[in-house]
This record gives sequence, C-alpha cells and structure tokens, in this order.
Amino acid sequence: MTTEPDLPVLDEHRVLVHADAETAWRAVNRVAEGFSSRLATAYAWAVGSTDWKATGPRPLAEGSTVPGFRVVAAEQPELLALAGRHRFSDYRLTFRLESASSGLTMIRAESRASFPGALGAGYRLLVVGSGGHAFGVRRLLGTIARLANG
Repeated sequence: MTTEPDLPVLDEHRVLVHADAETAWRAVNRVAEGFSSRLATAYAWAVGSTDWKATGPRPLAEGSTVPGFRVVAAEQPELLALAGRHRFSDYRLTFRLESASSGLTMIRAESRASFPGALGAGYRLLVVGSGGHAFGVRRLLGTIARLANG
C-alpha cells in the first residue's frame, strides 16, 4: 500500500474521557470494529477501497482490516493507526491515547489524506468541504467517549 504517514493533515479532533487508557483503548477498538457494518462494507467496495472487508486477527492488530482501512500500527493502549486507499484518496486515521490525569484519558483522532486528480478534488469537496468528514470524526469520538465512560 502506498499510504504514507506524511500525508497532508486534514484535521484533528479530541475528546477527554473519564476512563483509564486501557478502557479507552477497548472503546477505540470497539468503534473501529464497527466499521465492519454492511453499509461500510458496501461503501468501501463501491469506491474501490483496497481493503473492503474485515480480515486478520482480532482484537485489531497490525495487518488486520476493516472495510476501507488496514491497521498499520496498534500499540496498546497508546496508538491505533488505520490507513486506506480507494480510487479518490489515500488516507490515514490515527487515534492517540494519552493519560491526562488520574482516571482520565485524552483521545486524539488525526486525519490525513491526499486527493489526486480531478475526481479526487471533487471527492474532497463532497466529503471534507461539506463538513461531513469532521461531523463523522466527532461522532466517532462521541461514541468512543460513551463506551469508555460506561
């Protein structure tokens, strides 16, 4: 896969959860596993994702896939990096977990992507320019927080 860690940064979102890093890690993984829904699988297939179905070891480990993503790094309980590629974009979504204080964990979700060509530019406008990407990432973090906070 040609997905590079130095892809251009799209954005970063954060959430502080009332849970230790291990609990937060399980919540991040549970949400990432949720990418394996039928709708996500169909979308990943439709846009020509390199990885469009769930494969590999569970819990998620380097080399595991979920629709649209391959796990490129899994360092429990600090880092889960997912990378992907489809006909409109190369992209990476990295979750970093940091103990903030006793019983609190900061989770950062960093998105990076390139959108080559005219079709890529159109896709970027549709997904990023519309605010849909930011909405989706904030929603993911909200779900992670709810799961981690119990």
